[in-house]
Amino acid sequence: MAKNLVIVESPAKWKTIEKFLGKDYQVVASMWHIRDLPQKSLWIDIDNNFEPEYNISEDKEKTVNNLKKLAKWAQTVWIATDEDREWEAIWWHLCKALDLDPAVTQRIVFHEITKTAILKAVENPRTIDIDLVDAQQARRLLDRLVWYKVSPVLWKKIRKGLSAWRVQSVAVKLIVEKEREIIAFKPVESWKITVQLDFSWSVFSAIFSKVDGKVKKLKSKEDVQKILSTLIDNITSIKESKNKKDMLELSHPSELEFTLKESVKKDSKRSPGAPFTTSTLQQEGARKFGFGVKQTMMVAQKLYEGIDLWNGERQWLITYMRTDSMNLSELALWEAKEVITKTFGKQYHKKRTYTTKSAGAQEAHEAIRPTDLSRTPESLKWDLDAQQLKLYTLIWKRTLASQMEDAIVEVTTYHFSPDKASNQTWTSKGEVIKFDGFMTLYIEWNDDEEDEVEDSGVLPAIQEGEKALSKNIIWVQTFSRPPARFTEASLVKKLEAEWIGRPSTYAPTISTIIDRWYVEKKDKKYLHPTETAFTVTDFLQEYFTQMMEYSFTKSVEEEFDTIAEWKVKFQTMLSKFWEGTLKKSIEEAGEKAEKVVELVWKKCPLCENELVYKFSKAWKFIGCSNYPECKHIEQPKEERDMLDGLRAKYEGKPCPDGIEGTVVVKVGRFGPFLASSEYPKVKWIGKIKSEKDELLEEILAKKWLLVDEETGEEMVVKWSRRGPFLAAKNYPDVKIAKNIPKDVWDELNARMAEASESEEVDA
Repeated sequence: MAKNLVIVESPAKWKTIEKFLGKDYQVVASMWHIRDLPQKSLWIDIDNNFEPEYNISEDKEKTVNNLKKLAKWAQTVWIATDEDREWEAIWWHLCKALDLDPAVTQRIVFHEITKTAILKAVENPRTIDIDLVDAQQARRLLDRLVWYKVSPVLWKKIRKGLSAWRVQSVAVKLIVEKEREIIAFKPVESWKITVQLDFSWSVFSAIFSKVDGKVKKLKSKEDVQKILSTLIDNITSIKESKNKKDMLELSHPSELEFTLKESVKKDSKRSPGAPFTTSTLQQEGARKFGFGVKQTMMVAQKLYEGIDLWNGERQWLITYMRTDSMNLSELALWEAKEVITKTFGKQYHKKRTYTTKSAGAQEAHEAIRPTDLSRTPESLKWDLDAQQLKLYTLIWKRTLASQMEDAIVEVTTYHFSPDKASNQTWTSKGEVIKFDGFMTLYIEWNDDEEDEVEDSGVLPAIQEGEKALSKNIIWVQTFSRPPARFTEASLVKKLEAEWIGRPSTYAPTISTIIDRWYVEKKDKKYLHPTETAFTVTDFLQEYFTQMMEYSFTKSVEEEFDTIAEWKVKFQTMLSKFWEGTLKKSIEEAGEKAEKVVELVWKKCPLCENELVYKFSKAWKFIGCSNYPECKHIEQPKEERDMLDGLRAKYEGKPCPDGIEGTVVVKVGRFGPFLASSEYPKVKWIGKIKSEKDELLEEILAKKWLLVDEETGEEMVVKWSRRGPFLAAKNYPDVKIAKNIPKDVWDELNARMAEASESEEVDA
């Protein structure tokens, strides 16, 4: 038995860390959380100073018993969970579950899984930070109070199955408010006039901007005609057409002379962004690759915990991916300088330090960076799947770019006047990169929609007083656009700006509001609120006003920080929230709120009463408000369209394995399923597979993996809590099972990524 027992949270880490530490250390995994508040009840004694009652979940009892035995025989127990409030609390729960004294149990932390970092951590252990534990307890208990006390109000006043959360409900409110802005938006008409100019065989464009030195906005077709009349003798010769965006477009070939009145050249400096934090990585992953924030964090977790390379070695590719810090270590700064100087030249390097802007930044980590900057994406292209390589490349480039020189861009602005109307100003802009600096490696994207302004490109060298000849004049009608809906990237940015939640909570927050059908993700990108989101948000806003305010959510996060700094006890904070806010709101909603009905805004075809939305466990339908007297029901259009698609895809095919009948699509308590046309006489039921499931089976069949090589047994894809695996068709009676090979996962992820990119382009 080893003298030292080291407990980590993830099984992906233990072999590596044990190899680094040597034979005197045994490393085991706790498999993440082992103790929590039980489900199906509050388990917080409000009257006893908010005392929580934690228990060990059934599926962790065996793990805890094993850890207890190992800890009993070890001279020293080390706990090496990640360093933030959540993992500090997991350490505390481990001590409680294993009967360890937190005051003497050794705590080690590291931000990258490298030998240097692990050995340094062991040389500098610490004991528990109970203030961080209390801050996490405050968050957990407060969220529990909201969940278990407010959700039943929604069940009573709206319908069962709904739930309220402190952070997620406010995130839904953001999306609902954005949708209402879009609904209320009234487009404003405007016109843009562009002339194509030719100078020495170089064609570029200029846009009408001023009359008599003052900006002239064109609000109507009549405004345009006034400008046209100064340039074109016969206005009736102008042709009207619809452009590709179905806007009215006027064009007229012309040979007018435009004189360059003024030429302005100015150098503009552009600086690189800071290394990635959790939220900026989530945003950039969504912008550049269409990754959901949950997907980004899952891929980043894999890069952090390590990848098995083709030569059998295991490499840990990035530092800890839950961080508010923009800081880079001195070692990382030195590595960046070496790589930049060697790859691009000495003139491209510039040492930079960044300060975290968020007042609530709590983590003592570095920014997210590669553990070794000399490990290029090119060197890993055979070891990583498509998603891993994309994200690693993004992190590698962003880290290096943050230590590179500014880019210098020369912006040239030409102001022309037509000879026939010298009081008019037409403007043309162009850019020339004089020194590309960091832009040679990396350019950050943003969430703004592209302006519909023609790019003049590189402008020809023209001297003031010289003339250019117009080839064509185009007038385009445009309308102002409504605010853009949130994407996952822009929602993360807004959540961070409003200080709603923490970066580590953004991924589960967005996943939750989508999974629970408050928000739909359409066009692979935009977040749309459902009817339920409007109903629940309005109810919570009316009766739980303070809890739904952005400023309140921010103040709660600040109070968590004060607990972490031991300026206030978490029980005091919870009492203030319960007595001062939540309890009164619950009582008021129970007494004053009427039963909310989600109207369809249509009359029942049978009795002329209002139609309303009704809900089963997994299905939405339309029913009569006069139920049970009137039993009319119908399907909403979105459900009907979805079912029509499934029927077109599956129905009419023969049932598998000689089962009697043909396949039909039926709807049960838990949604649609496949059945035999002879159902219920024939009891066969089939699962409707996702696109990813079908693609996985296609790849497996192509690689001849659906037949066991040794026994010839037919194999199928089966699912466990940990995901899919290959098993004999009659498993578990026939005990043949194996993991899906890595090359299959690589191909699956690559093809899913390609499909996502293709659909994004189409959209």
